[in-house]
Amino acid sequence: MIEITQVNASLDEAGDENACLIVGKRVAKRVLRCKDSEIKSIELHRKSIDARKKRDVHFILSFRVELTSPHLEQEAVDSVAERDRSRVRAIEDDEPSFPSPVSDAPQERPVVVGAGCAGLFAALTLAEAGLKPLLIERGDPAFRRSQAIDLFLKERILDPESNIQFGLGGAGTFSDGKLNTGTKNPAHRLILETFVEAGAPRDILWDAKPHIGSDILPTVVTAISQRIEQLGGVVRYRTKLVDIRIDVSGAITGIDVQSSQDAAYESIETKHLILACGHSARDIFELLKDHNVALAQKTFAMGVRIEHPQRDIDRAQYGASAGHPALGAAPYKLVAHLPNGRSVFSFCMCPGGQVVAASSEPCHLCVNGASLNARDGRNANAALLVNVTPEDLPNDDPLAGIELQRACEAAAYRLGGSNWNAPAQLVGDFLAGRASKAPGKVKPTYPLGVTWTAIDEALPQHIVESLRLGLPLLGKKLRGYDRPDAVLTGVETRSSSPVTVTRDRTCHAVSTPGLYPCGEGAGYAGGIMSAATDGIRCAEALIADL
Repeated sequence: MIEITQVNASLDEAGDENACLIVGKRVAKRVLRCKDSEIKSIELHRKSIDARKKRDVHFILSFRVELTSPHLEQEAVDSVAERDRSRVRAIEDDEPSFPSPVSDAPQERPVVVGAGCAGLFAALTLAEAGLKPLLIERGDPAFRRSQAIDLFLKERILDPESNIQFGLGGAGTFSDGKLNTGTKNPAHRLILETFVEAGAPRDILWDAKPHIGSDILPTVVTAISQRIEQLGGVVRYRTKLVDIRIDVSGAITGIDVQSSQDAAYESIETKHLILACGHSARDIFELLKDHNVALAQKTFAMGVRIEHPQRDIDRAQYGASAGHPALGAAPYKLVAHLPNGRSVFSFCMCPGGQVVAASSEPCHLCVNGASLNARDGRNANAALLVNVTPEDLPNDDPLAGIELQRACEAAAYRLGGSNWNAPAQLVGDFLAGRASKAPGKVKPTYPLGVTWTAIDEALPQHIVESLRLGLPLLGKKLRGYDRPDAVLTGVETRSSSPVTVTRDRTCHAVSTPGLYPCGEGAGYAGGIMSAATDGIRCAEALIADL
């Protein structure tokens, strides 16, 4: 296999996969000095947008090429001209795969708690290994979860067990399904291929900033859960972890669960528990603390959602090429380092998306962002965040960060009018320190409505001060970012977990053998891809312990 990188292509000639492959074959024949008949296969491996020069926005492509024999491939690589050698290399065609079925699998099922991406991929890995896991999810399957969210949006009736945070697919299901990650791991390709097999669009396999979309993700996670069941696993919904049983040595011996449908309790014996509960399962962290499971504070972030017209972001990012059908809605990623030693940064940017109601506790309001696959909404939105470090917390309680989150969410609920309206403020008013009274040209997309106010009361002072310092600096980096009528909606508190469930290099909780803290909630991931990767990692660790 040969990899060819750094292939420039215009917007007009590389709009879709087939067009890109035409470019790739042309370049392969020239660079490798081979004939059409000698190319056995060619695949688009990566596609990114180069918008550094607004007058020359174009794609950068890379390809994987297989010739008809290894001998031909070696000859082709050896014959590459000097000017092209930096972008051509021979690679091993060694795709990662799930583990093979283990011999002498134990009768006792391993248990996975939480059916977000970490839990789903942990359970899928165990199922592929023939271990027939029991996957427990406190929320609903995807279709019923969508109904619960619709009821909240129409009737303002929140289901604490089935919402934007809880249910099949976890929090990522209804927040765009962004698959970009800052880490590199061989499992990433396996995860993407699994998503495609489950119904995700093929372009996630090569897009440098892949996303699935909140309209497609429910179908995808449903297909993955069905695959687990086809392999002998069991998936149980509306089943909440209420206790863990630990022997005198500190090892896991079982769990107690409760059905939220009939309130029935059940005890389940297990010596292997992957805990992938997500960052919003605050009761689980309280349970772990009660059982003296080792927990630690960790840095997390809070802030607001900021909205701009997507057309303005497109023009700022792509110049005259904005609106080209091959480009789609433009994303951004921004950071400003402040004189006070802190930073303000964008997170989970949703092109053509909307701000969503992400609450999971009564009378506690928080927001997130989401996009459908088409990303064709009128506004762009992103979290605008400031870090909260352990030094910012009032004490060394490992759950102090959770209590700060709750305090901010309760304040946001009150500021919004105690009716699930979200507090909102215009950037110009926020910078001037005055409450807002009405929107400008940018209309908020939060579906339950907003209450115009000042958001200061809902956030710690260091976050408010840092946002005021950072917004003008971000406006210098992206034209119009600090426009006076851009909308700030509060509060964004669930961008990451404020707690780490401490584990060792073998993925065991340091205090509790048999417990495998996993994913974003446990402090070991920060998004769909890293969570899924950690799910696979923890499952492989469990398999190694058998």
